[in-house]
Amino acid sequence: MNSFFPPSLENLIDSFAALPGIGKKSAQRLAFHVLSMPEGGAESFARAILDARENVHTCPVCQNLTDSELCPICAGDRRDKSVICVVAEPRDVLSIERSREYNGVYHVLHGVLSPMNRIGPDDLRISELLSRLQDGSVKEIIMATNPDTEGDATAMYISRLLKPFGVKVTRLAYGIPVGSNLEFADEATLLRALEGRREI
Repeated sequence: MNSFFPPSLENLIDSFAALPGIGKKSAQRLAFHVLSMPEGGAESFARAILDARENVHTCPVCQNLTDSELCPICAGDRRDKSVICVVAEPRDVLSIERSREYNGVYHVLHGVLSPMNRIGPDDLRISELLSRLQDGSVKEIIMATNPDTEGDATAMYISRLLKPFGVKVTRLAYGIPVGSNLEFADEATLLRALEGRREI
């Protein structure tokens, strides 16, 4: 089928469509928006992509993304380095940081165990986590992977690996969202809420 667009525009649309969560129509809107930008704006957009690709890398300690030698959390001295919160993706760090309640450090796995997608333990940053426990300064590991089958399997797998280190391993409590009604909660959510209950 012949395209209505010039090949270079079609290529731009295809590039946007390759991004996660972007369908063909959204890709077309983004491509047309880029074409309507002033020349300096389009150049600056392209430069931002290249700059991020060139300068952003993983922190050698926690595996979070950074453009410095260490990420700001690992480089700072105000965080409790005896508590490590293990998350699946860098965006999960932002979610927890927004709560302003956590004062420990992080470890980013860059995925979860998923046999269906052929993601095994060697594809995650698990060995880097284990190496952080060698000096005995870590007292608690908080497993903060998503409360789904893959997240739970990853948390259980890592917790078994941590047993020989004698470190306390905890899992985030999950339950009823604030402001919702019990009648709309499914059985699994109610079970989690009951298991995660605490004294008041």
